Amino acid sequence: MTQLFEYQDDFKVENGSVLPGITIAYTTYGMLNAAKNNVVWVCHALTANADAAAWWKGLVGEGCYIDPEKYFIVGANIIGSCYGTTGPLSINPVTQQPYYGTFPGITIRDMVQAHILLRKHLGIASIHLLMGGSMGGYQALEWAVIEPAVVQRLFLIATSPSESAWGVAVHTAQRLAIEADCTWQQAHPQAGAKGLKAARAIGMLTYRNYDTFQQKQTDPDPEKIDHFKASSYLNYQGDKLVNRFNAYSYWLLTKAMDSHHLARGRGGDLIRVLQQLKTPTLIMGITSDILCPVAEQQFMAQHMPHATLVEIDSAFGHDGFIIETEQIARYLQQWMQE
Repeated sequence: MTQLFEYQDDFKVENGSVLPGITIAYTTYGMLNAAKNNVVWVCHALTANADAAAWWKGLVGEGCYIDPEKYFIVGANIIGSCYGTTGPLSINPVTQQPYYGTFPGITIRDMVQAHILLRKHLGIASIHLLMGGSMGGYQALEWAVIEPAVVQRLFLIATSPSESAWGVAVHTAQRLAIEADCTWQQAHPQAGAKGLKAARAIGMLTYRNYDTFQQKQTDPDPEKIDHFKASSYLNYQGDKLVNRFNAYSYWLLTKAMDSHHLARGRGGDLIRVLQQLKTPTLIMGITSDILCPVAEQQFMAQHMPHATLVEIDSAFGHDGFIIETEQIARYLQQWMQE
């Protein structure tokens, strides 16, 4: 069940803007043990939410490796999202109107600072395992740099220490699609919905890959001249996202992803920052991932002194990090027992 933490003081974000208090939506499973050393904190990706057992099925939840019978599992919705934590659809207490397009620009570090507020509120001094995939991995990495004494172990999958030019380009194309919607920036929750559908279609091309589409979406009828399976699939995925997410949040969060760079404000040398990250870390890459290719995980593993790299085979590309839970759990369990 999702709970809410109301932080009453001002929350200053990296660009200098100040939010007059924030709400953080979070979900917990299991119980904190007497030693308070069984916390597993799960950071979520772009359009997921605080409930890791709902979106990381097979890895988190009852009967899974990350089991509430053993661990105290915490997931927090990121600032800027539309699943309970303060974001563009929230009411601005100053104006008593939704923020919409006036919500300040945020970064991955801002998200982590909100996580830290929740950590302190919950009385958690040590995180046994901090884990995240894709954008969730961005948060986990930032957190391990900011609070190295708190994070005991780190699990990263399909992620990188800085947003790539390829990632920025993909996000820019997605935002252009949203901005091309004639309703964009109108003062209502459905503003930019058609653009969001197009943005999701662009994203799906990077979450999967050529082989996946060929195998799953090729039409068996060579006489067909319209209404192809691949088109139907993208329309379906776009409609699904529009029905559960929001264009203001999507636009904002892709901007936040672009800001991700561990060395920003820390001297600019990414290798040096990684070398200073002493946390034992399992890094996992997916061989067919074209959004966060394995070269990015190999780079991290090369420069983090206590990193273990595993590359898993999957036909599902970037989405393999939420699909290949059997493989992921097996390697994670082996590593945790070392």
